[in-house]
Amino acid sequence: QVQLVESGGGSVQAGGSLRLSCAASGYTFSKYSMAWFRHTPQGKERDGVAVIYTDGTTAYADIVKGRFTVSQDNTKNTLNLQMNSLKPEDTAMYYCAAGERVPATFWGPADFGAWGQGTQVTVSS
Repeated sequence: QVQLVESGGGSVQAGGSLRLSCAASGYTFSKYSMAWFRHTPQGKERDGVAVIYTDGTTAYADIVKGRFTVSQDNTKNTLNLQMNSLKPEDTAMYYCAAGERVPATFWGPADFGAWGQGTQVTVSS
C-alpha cells in the first residue's frame, strides 16, 4: 500500500532554513501529484503549502511564495520542501500527501488520498 514518511523537521530561529523530505513507497511515484500541507494548533484543517504535479509544474500558497521550494526526485521516490527565511508563523506540523487527480486550481486536502504521519517544524523569534 501507499506509504509516505516525512523527515527533516526540527527547531530553528526566525530567518533560518529547513529541508523536509518525504519518502514514498508502494505506488508509481511519478504518476501522482504530490503536495505539502501544514496544520497549526490554531488551524481547523490542514492548509496547502505547495504542490507539484505529474508534469513537474508547481504551485504555492501565497504566504510561502519566494521562500519555499518544492521538488521531487523520481529516481529516489522522494518529495522535498526547501524552506528559507522561516518565520514564527510557519510553525506547524507538516505533512506530505499524494493524489491521483489533483485540480490545477483550488487544490485542498480532499484531493489527496494518501498522507504521511507528519513532521514538526518550530520557528522561534
